[in-house]
Amino acid sequence: MPSAVKKSESTAPRLKTLYVSEVVPALLKDLDVSNTHQVPKLEKIVINIGLGRGKDDKKLFEVATNTLRKISGQEPIVTIARKSIASFKLREGNKVGLKVTLRGDRMYEFMDRLINIVMPRLRDFHGVPVKSFDKAGNYSIGLTEQSVFPELEFDEVTTPHGLEITFITTGQNVDNSKALLLALGMPFEKQEER
Repeated sequence: MPSAVKKSESTAPRLKTLYVSEVVPALLKDLDVSNTHQVPKLEKIVINIGLGRGKDDKKLFEVATNTLRKISGQEPIVTIARKSIASFKLREGNKVGLKVTLRGDRMYEFMDRLINIVMPRLRDFHGVPVKSFDKAGNYSIGLTEQSVFPELEFDEVTTPHGLEITFITTGQNVDNSKALLLALGMPFEKQEER
């Protein structure tokens, strides 16, 4: 009988290690807080694909499901219309999109890939807009095409669709959340001074 193989310890994602070792101490000083629990942290990342006009197209639905599954490593949830809107030809109960919520290690790994691999592949990329924060300090960006993700093969990007990525943080305001995302490496646009 072969001896039992020891499991190698799984290493924490690079971005999570960076957060614990460098970001928390830096934000403690910058935000002038005394407790490490007051330092903002990334709570979850939600990736959303709204199918809109293509809601009845089974092929587009299949492509979008496959895209989300490959780039997130999780099975997507189908979002359903809560009420009917006649002008959009939408009935209550129709499938209108897909979403995935990432937490823990998968969240940090996805953010690391997004910042270091996907964003540099965007055409004419000069940084993400600073104005995409909501009042609670959450940040959203949209991508017009899924083809920038290296996990997808050429055959899987023949039907283009966009996706939205929302970073939900524990920051109480926009400044705290922006400081957190900057420390994690989010490439914001350079603001021109007038």
